[in-house]
Amino acid sequence: MQMTRYIVLILFGFLVSCSNYGQLTYITKLPKKLDENSGMVVNRDSTVWMLNDGGGANKIYQISLKGKLLKELEIKNAKNKDWEELARDKEGHLYIADTGNNYNKRKDLVIYKISDPNKEKGDKMEAEQITFSFPEQKKYPPNKSKLLYDTEAMFFAKDSLYLITKNRSEPFIGEALIYRIPAKKGNYQATLLGEFIPCTEVAVCKITAADISPDGKTIALLGYGKLWLFTNFELSKFFEGKLKTIDLEFHTQLESIAFLNNTTLLLSDEQFNKTGRNLYSYGIN
Repeated sequence: MQMTRYIVLILFGFLVSCSNYGQLTYITKLPKKLDENSGMVVNRDSTVWMLNDGGGANKIYQISLKGKLLKELEIKNAKNKDWEELARDKEGHLYIADTGNNYNKRKDLVIYKISDPNKEKGDKMEAEQITFSFPEQKKYPPNKSKLLYDTEAMFFAKDSLYLITKNRSEPFIGEALIYRIPAKKGNYQATLLGEFIPCTEVAVCKITAADISPDGKTIALLGYGKLWLFTNFELSKFFEGKLKTIDLEFHTQLESIAFLNNTTLLLSDEQFNKTGRNLYSYGIN
């Protein structure tokens, strides 16, 4: 019954406002505390956990699909230098990616792993640290043509975390690198799996978020107005699978994506002036 209620909510949003948001369906306005929301995962109860990016509090926020702030959890032994993404495993652990790296200068990339936040009765949690580096990066920062190591997209699959980099090269060539690291405490050199060029238009072709469907059959990558869906893939080479590129016909600072179910995506954007800070949905055909 609860899932049915949320589907009705999404359909209502479609009826009243979809024409204003391209192919996206407006669901709700997010709380003011999430003006720079940059990562999202879906709970089994169809609420979501979200975070803000660099400069925000060292917290994650539980939100209903009506936009109500339900809970805040502080991560005690973590610092939000530039949090950019959230991922969730089958046991409910969350992975907070402190991997924002606009200038490709950072040598302190870290992913914070916490136990299932839904079981936490208090308002603070401890995290394990997964630290890593990209072995292909030799200079900090590299030359402008090699600004490839900012990372805003991540998802969990099997026992690993998959990272997709955000290209900031000049001139812009669109190339995103695909890496993998173990999803457990430790210090690692990320394994380069390959590369993917989503498109070459600088305004919309930077990868800002990622997720994998509950059945593991679809991987979604998000940009500022575009969506890339991979199916029929081998996990370690998912970028070689069948690709569908979707123009969302709505260009805003979209920074978060998560599967509500196998055929419905949730997306959100940061606030910019008086626009954004919204939660949307998109149905996969």
